[in-house]
Amino acid sequence: MGELQVTSRLVIPDAELSERFSRSSGPGGQGVNTTSSRVELSFDVARSPSVPGDLRPRLLARLAGRLTDGVLTIAASEHRAQLANREAARQRLVTVLRQAAAPPPRRRRPTKPTRGSQERRLAQKKRRADIKRGRRSRGDD
Repeated sequence: MGELQVTSRLVIPDAELSERFSRSSGPGGQGVNTTSSRVELSFDVARSPSVPGDLRPRLLARLAGRLTDGVLTIAASEHRAQLANREAARQRLVTVLRQAAAPPPRRRRPTKPTRGSQERRLAQKKRRADIKRGRRSRGDD
């Protein structure tokens, strides 16, 4: 199938991916009990030589909940054909790794609310309080 292009810096050769096939519980009609169409695609994130050294800690931290001993496993069984499930698993692996490898967002520079926005907020609160005060019954006095 060729190598997987995750990002410009992360390319995974086929030799580092391992696939396991099993019978799927999904669609398949009468052939569901005879064909092994479910695919489990595994990639060793912790020990892969194709993962750049500076990217590895970020991947391990962001994928910590999905890793088992440093190995990321993706399962696909939504299609009837094994080949379609293999392609779906590969696409899902690329998506997961791409999201985990994305650089962290820039930090927000905190700002103070403007004087005008503060005044508008307080004026709206006063209007709302007047509306609610007008709904009270007069017999409470």
